[in-house]
Amino acid sequence: MSQLDKQIAVVTGAGRGIGRAIALEFAAAGADVVCVSRTAANSEKVAGEVRALGRRAWAHAVDVADPAGVAAVVEKILADPGRVDILVNNAGVTRDGLLLRMSDADWDTVLNTNLKGAFLFTRALARGFLKQRSGRIINVASVIGLIGNAGQCNYAASKAALIGLTKSLAREFASRGITVNALAPGFTETDMTVGIHDELKARVRDSIPLGRFGRPEEIAGAALFLAGPAAAYITGQVLTVDGGMVM
Repeated sequence: MSQLDKQIAVVTGAGRGIGRAIALEFAAAGADVVCVSRTAANSEKVAGEVRALGRRAWAHAVDVADPAGVAAVVEKILADPGRVDILVNNAGVTRDGLLLRMSDADWDTVLNTNLKGAFLFTRALARGFLKQRSGRIINVASVIGLIGNAGQCNYAASKAALIGLTKSLAREFASRGITVNALAPGFTETDMTVGIHDELKARVRDSIPLGRFGRPEEIAGAALFLAGPAAAYITGQVLTVDGGMVM
């Protein structure tokens, strides 16, 4: 039997990068996957890749920071496939800039997407988890939420808050058999890092004991562990997947 056999997983930010890798990793492990992305094109593309692995998939496009939009999508999810066993809050954006130059819009966009989006999806699906007395919630934070980074005060604040949300929800939900954990990826080869100039990339690599950026598939492997049976007694934890950067 596969690790996630007969499980239904919702992955936000599934259209590319780490979210896409998690959706495909879960499908390969036996899960059916609800692919949530900001655009219909991206969510449909990844849903097609999940189906190519022999699993069921559903595609939904929504701004995770929009309460009405999230409520409507969750209503559709609960109609078909009808239940959710795993929620991965992965949707995230960056709007980098030094504090004195940061606009209100850049602050709000990052906090609303990275933090409020996780809150909205978790709240909308929590009743089902509590009723079935089981569930896995995985929030994708970042090492930046642990150590901070100049020019990313909005991103760092959102990811640090996501860790606090994780620990609080773990305490709230533990008595119902629901685990809540966070992943804190380090620098990973995604669209978010492709634009970093070579000199900065070299400096970052020098700070990573393993000497390289991570791959989305490596983050997905850690997500699969937290979603699988081997992590049944793990909750409220932050698993850093960063090549040793913040050990």
